[in-house]
Amino acid sequence: MKKNGFYAMLSRMKNITRWGLMRNGLRENLSEHSFDTAVIAHSLALIGQTYFGKSIDPGQVAAAALFHDAPEILTGDLPTPVKYNNPEIRNAYKSVEQAAADSLLSMLPDALRPKYRVLFAFDAEQPELYAYVKAADKISAYIKCVEELKLGNEEFRRAAQQLREAIRGLKLPEADYFMEEFSSAYECTLDELQED
Repeated sequence: MKKNGFYAMLSRMKNITRWGLMRNGLRENLSEHSFDTAVIAHSLALIGQTYFGKSIDPGQVAAAALFHDAPEILTGDLPTPVKYNNPEIRNAYKSVEQAAADSLLSMLPDALRPKYRVLFAFDAEQPELYAYVKAADKISAYIKCVEELKLGNEEFRRAAQQLREAIRGLKLPEADYFMEEFSSAYECTLDELQED
């Protein structure tokens, strides 16, 4: 890997298409997904601070969400039904993702590497941060399903139901609050969003 090629590699997130096994009405790339996930993760942290008295840094949560799928630049997006089909595949893929993260991090100057390593290894070292990013990732995927259903693409109906249940199953009050207060707005048209 080219030394100091880290940012150039990150710019390739826009070339990684998500939802590869599904017929998509709107294609989504990894860059778009990461941005959406970061916005939602930031909001979850703000909700945690504001309504649940949590001491969490929304900026740190948003930054971790921006990089949460960066290893997929090298691995591609392995579809969820494959990735989580059995523990052996899941564990093997985690190893592949870790190797990809290490490869990306090796493209940074030595002085910057520790600053980014924290963002790539937050799941093990910062479980509260990971909970927000995981919830935001699932909410972002749920919103993608809602957008597809608005287009009449029934292929996403079951995924939307499964994701809604998975979000509930996280038992994260901030995620429940987001879903209750904000998720229905994603079903609205532009005109409906602008109505009083």
